Amino acid sequence: MHEAKRVALVTGGAGGIGAAVCRALAAQGRAVAVADLDVAGAALVAAEIGGLGVALDVTDPAAVEHALGEVRAKLGPVAVLVSCAGWDEMRPFADTDEAFQARVLDVNLAGPIRVLRAALPDMRAQRFGRVVLVSSDAARVGSSGEAIYAAAKGGLIALAKSVAREAVRDGVTANCVCPGPTDTPLFRGLAQQSDDGDRITQALERAIPMRRLGLPGDVAPAIAFLASDEAGYITGQTLSVSGGLTMV
Repeated sequence: MHEAKRVALVTGGAGGIGAAVCRALAAQGRAVAVADLDVAGAALVAAEIGGLGVALDVTDPAAVEHALGEVRAKLGPVAVLVSCAGWDEMRPFADTDEAFQARVLDVNLAGPIRVLRAALPDMRAQRFGRVVLVSSDAARVGSSGEAIYAAAKGGLIALAKSVAREAVRDGVTANCVCPGPTDTPLFRGLAQQSDDGDRITQALERAIPMRRLGLPGDVAPAIAFLASDEAGYITGQTLSVSGGLTMV
């Protein structure tokens, strides 16, 4: 199957990084399903790129199956999966509880697991698949106030490596991209939760060798490359896009 005909599913596709990824994949000629809990936002991005807006709550197994069925019916089997959906709040680890832990893990770890499990048979049947899980540099080096989020994102790295080993002979690759601090609605929301949000943001900008926060447009090309035919010999890898903040 020619790359231009392949179907890409992007979860969290209405968000900052997710929307940029949808645009990048559409520019490659992909048929893009923009999946998000924000149905109106997904529809706007889909209209912009000529894709398909899909309602998706990654914490609901039935919703995942319904969304995959809609994508198959309207676009075809999924060949590329980019998992961008995520959620967090800044809380010291000692102040977290079972309810908060459950939500963070469900959105950021169990959700991507559900979607990947539902999409992988399509890829195996086509003998082609590209899985790109959006983790975080918090998973690689830790992050104060984000212990559970970092743990969940670390799980995505382990998931990608394990699936990479299991599915490689079916023509499926699986990799992770780890953004550093990136100017997205989620980042701005986290900063606003703190009285020191502006100071923390400025400190991050000084700490990043490139002296600025990342932008969604900085992250999307790395994801789009790993989702391309040209990246067919790359699997089980973790790539940081952080302006040099982390070099691991």
